[in-house]
Amino acid sequence: MKKKLLIISTLIATQLFAKTIDFEIMDSNPTRTSPNSTNEILSFNNSIKNSVHSIVNISAKRHVNDSIDNLPLQMFNDPFFKRFFGDQFGNQFKQNRIQRSLGSGVVISKDGYIVTNNHVIENAEEITVTIGDETTEYNGKLVGRDADSDIAVIKIDSKTPLLPIKIADSNSLLVGDVIFAIGNPFGIGSTVTQGIISALNKNKVGINRYENYIQTDASINPGNSGGALVDSRGALIGINTAIITKSGGNNGIGFAIPVAMVKDVVEKLVADGKVTRGYLGVAIADLDNDSLKVYKRQEGALVLDISADTPAAKGGLKRGDLIYAINGRLVKDKTSLQNTIASFKPDEKVKIQAERDGKDIDLNIVLGDRTTSLDATTPTAQVNNNIFLGGLKLSIIDAETQKQFRLSADTSGILITDVEVKSKAEKAGFQAGDIIVQIEDIEIKNFANVESALKKYPNKYKRVYINRYGQTILFIIQ
Repeated sequence: MKKKLLIISTLIATQLFAKTIDFEIMDSNPTRTSPNSTNEILSFNNSIKNSVHSIVNISAKRHVNDSIDNLPLQMFNDPFFKRFFGDQFGNQFKQNRIQRSLGSGVVISKDGYIVTNNHVIENAEEITVTIGDETTEYNGKLVGRDADSDIAVIKIDSKTPLLPIKIADSNSLLVGDVIFAIGNPFGIGSTVTQGIISALNKNKVGINRYENYIQTDASINPGNSGGALVDSRGALIGINTAIITKSGGNNGIGFAIPVAMVKDVVEKLVADGKVTRGYLGVAIADLDNDSLKVYKRQEGALVLDISADTPAAKGGLKRGDLIYAINGRLVKDKTSLQNTIASFKPDEKVKIQAERDGKDIDLNIVLGDRTTSLDATTPTAQVNNNIFLGGLKLSIIDAETQKQFRLSADTSGILITDVEVKSKAEKAGFQAGDIIVQIEDIEIKNFANVESALKKYPNKYKRVYINRYGQTILFIIQ
């Protein structure tokens, strides 16, 4: 039996507080050192002891109604059963139980603001907070939550000022840096585990919509969610949020949300109680070895499709554009574009720099609101490699093919009805039912468009866009 990977993650919640956080920022360019004497003992106690006192334990309680769903509803309403068991017969199969979850949080202000993960407090009816190993319990109030980034903010009222953690610059991190994970695993009290940064900018984990994780081998166990990942000075570099495991235990692959993203989300939650993000309205993909043959740049986000009546469509973006910068900030790949767009507010004007047919263009686009749209960017596209047209059988789209391939009435393009067995096209990945919608800059509506595109670009690598069940796929052909 195949073993499944279990991904354990953490999340957040809402209430308005017109407030800003004064983060205590540490030097963004620290000096890195190593032991140089046999008479020295390497210890980080002095560096992290204050950070330990900034970590809290969070207990969330919610009521869950369990019922025996596989019993037919008619059975509960049957007069025969009611006659013998009474009118409350159906209620005997329902249980109202209390579900509790444990997690960690990080104090970020003296007046009691705490950041944690969303799943730690999601749907919680009661939130109880204890600081470190102290026994005093505080009632936690939900300030705001953002499920897309897995960050939440709660607040407690304390008679004495709390000790906020110091904040580092997560943009200056390097693989191999020594780090510590601080939290409350299994509810046993504050603990510290040590490791290194294993990788940076991990964004294909599949946990949250917006991902840019720090990967570490420091032990992150159940209850560590929402706790602190700190550098060797004890400064916060991330919020522990997930592990990848086969058994539920630590396998040395843990993920933390970088503090730069945490700060951005926290500031919005504290100020407005929610997070609003910019919306562009494009399907995007990363460059690959083949697509690099038709673009002069080595990095960027490739536009494969544009939704109708969106900021992208209104602003002049076109299929095939390679977005390489926004307001001068470089865009390295599709995740970079998605996170950058999300960092702007709705109705904010941005300058998008793109490469179009070998030339650089600038477009000024007013972003929409992702909360009222389907997606900020729709990364449901992919690029396929080494494509050759040989082996395809093409057809116009008519009533018969619409019925045969279950196409909607408004589908346009040229339909691939069959792919020759063992042909180059089959090996490349073309499938019957795919619809050719564009070749280079020529939109495909009929065979004449296909012939024009092939004649216009006879000896160069060509971009062919395919609609496959509503998903846009890019093929590079010659």
